[in-house]
Amino acid sequence: MEDCVRIAANKKNFNYKFIFNSGEEAEFNIDLDRFSLNLIPAEDKFRPKWTKLNCCKCPNCTLDEQQHEYCPVAVNLVEVIDYFSIFQSSEPVETIVTTNERTYSKEGTLQQGVSSLLGIYMVTSGCPVMEKLKPMVRFHLPFATIEETLHRAISMHLVSQYFLYRHGGQPDWNLKKLTQVYDNVKIVNQSFLKRLGTIDTKDANLNAIVVLDYFASGVNLSIDGQAVDDLCYLFEGYIK
Repeated sequence: MEDCVRIAANKKNFNYKFIFNSGEEAEFNIDLDRFSLNLIPAEDKFRPKWTKLNCCKCPNCTLDEQQHEYCPVAVNLVEVIDYFSIFQSSEPVETIVTTNERTYSKEGTLQQGVSSLLGIYMVTSGCPVMEKLKPMVRFHLPFATIEETLHRAISMHLVSQYFLYRHGGQPDWNLKKLTQVYDNVKIVNQSFLKRLGTIDTKDANLNAIVVLDYFASGVNLSIDGQAVDDLCYLFEGYIK
């Protein structure tokens, strides 16, 4: 019993439940190592051809095909992609997300809930590009708005630069490296869309990735266009 409690304490858990108007329900349980934030696979996964690393491989991928036959993100998403392949993105659904700390729920379109779910898998599956967003997963906010995402992304980046400074590095206070991170994330999103384009799937999966890409673009456009200054009103108590 003590071993079970210890193992559970070392996990960060996300449970996604989708409740359709028809009464059908689907549930996906994600366990992460609490410290590395790496996905803990539930079982050995079936690996169809579209999960091969060389299938629409991201041009910025740093994984060696001699050592990695399969894309780690694709392998971990097989079950999710297979289930939602028969659904349209506009399907009305209630999405309930339960974490170690609290529960979130939202009634909306399927693409919103699936996008939130896919985002966790993409960051925690071992992709060297996406792992820079792990702090966002640790403090995951399902169904976040663009403004909330921008605030969280900038906060994540500035904290990372503080620790870089503490370790003797040169911090980036102008957010240039953050835009580079999201430029690379966009490449992964767009390449994954091409990968999914090789299989038979309706648009729930595809548009879920499009939503993720929309938010990645929104962060960069806000920084490049100085729209980030719209958040300044929140910090007047610090700059008076």
